[in-house]
Amino acid sequence: MLGYVQERVARGEYTNEGEYLRDLIRRDRESRAALRLRELIQEGLDSGPARSMTEADWADLRARCIQPAA
Repeated sequence: MLGYVQERVARGEYTNEGEYLRDLIRRDRESRAALRLRELIQEGLDSGPARSMTEADWADLRARCIQPAA
């Protein structure tokens, strides 16, 4: 594997091995985020028909948004 990475660097695709590794990590994170988004969309579709938001729904959403992360 190291030879493959070194070849990519030698061809000028990356400036060094670390840059290649950072690119792989970034792409992995983006891929996982896209997968999670697809899961959330499917969860929403599976949850049933849409309904109008009530003032209580908005208040709950605002309260959850301003809470510090646990």
